[in-house]
Amino acid sequence: MAELTCHPAHPSVLVRSIETRVIGFDRNWLRVRWRILGAGKLVVPAFAGKGRASDLWQTTCFELFLQEPGAAGYIEFNLSPSERWNAYDFSGRREGMVERPMPREPECGLRKGSDIAVFDAAIPAAAVPGTALRCGFTAVIEEEGGVKSYWSLTHKADAPDFHDPACFTIDLAAPTGT
Repeated sequence: MAELTCHPAHPSVLVRSIETRVIGFDRNWLRVRWRILGAGKLVVPAFAGKGRASDLWQTTCFELFLQEPGAAGYIEFNLSPSERWNAYDFSGRREGMVERPMPREPECGLRKGSDIAVFDAAIPAAAVPGTALRCGFTAVIEEEGGVKSYWSLTHKADAPDFHDPACFTIDLAAPTGT
């Protein structure tokens, strides 16, 4: 489990913490979770059904970055509570962005109570390199009133930058059962 940090220039209204974790990584799925405490004013995008979509980060959205150790390129997954998603390959930091081919759509969903929200996502393992990886978990959180906060494993700049390689701090072993 890892705790995300809110960027100091964009404080949240009620969100107190966001914890993330890899639930499992096997030959079928990479399963990940974000747990939000203080979700009372969380804006949850309306259900839109599965499918690729752009600009998901304009409201509540969860992102996962994956990079093979020593590589310049990386993968970005954008996952929305609306069930919309997107996946991109980058050749370098914010360079060479192209949509990543996906063998099937990710599965994702949000459960929300009065104070806690849990977002789970399952990414097809065939869309992920079958090697050890460095991970970066992030979240854009919109709360009532249009307030947005930006959460990452670390923040090194005056503005939020989820593409900063310093954010890819979690080691993920190769999938099991392959």
